[in-house]
Amino acid sequence: MIITPVNWYQVSSPLKLMMDRLVCADGGNPDPTRTQGKNAELAKRIELEGWDYPRHLEGRLFSVVVHGDVEGAENVRRSISDWLCFMDLCPAGPTAELDRYIGYWKPYATSHADLDADTAIQDEVRNAARTLLDAVRSKLEGKLVTAGQNLRPPRQKQLLFPSQFPPGGSIVAHAVGG
Repeated sequence: MIITPVNWYQVSSPLKLMMDRLVCADGGNPDPTRTQGKNAELAKRIELEGWDYPRHLEGRLFSVVVHGDVEGAENVRRSISDWLCFMDLCPAGPTAELDRYIGYWKPYATSHADLDADTAIQDEVRNAARTLLDAVRSKLEGKLVTAGQNLRPPRQKQLLFPSQFPPGGSIVAHAVGG
């Protein structure tokens, strides 16, 4: 379960740091000894020899709660949810994803009082957590069905070898249609 405020239409800095470090969850190498730490040449060689881009968190369930005081909560919630879905994690259910405003357009100085007074959002967050818990229990019992879970996307990351680059082009130009 991810709970984050909105900071200038974006996730918080600690959450962004976590996201950046989860590259291994989206097909990266989770074992730094395999590349002798950060040996870029060795990492490139391993990838070009046929790395299969494993989705290490595939099928895990998630819940996302985003709160703000003025603007951006819905977009940040969608962005986080899209990112998790791209890595093949699954939303726990409709009530597991929530974006709300606390103390809308009110002073920062009273925001904690606004949160304490907003019992409805507290209940919504509890329900998001309960939804995640119910989904995890159902999955562990083999009762949770995720439609399309056995389908594989037809577009996977592919290796491009220099012989596949367009004449006079590069992989960068090829990637952007140049």
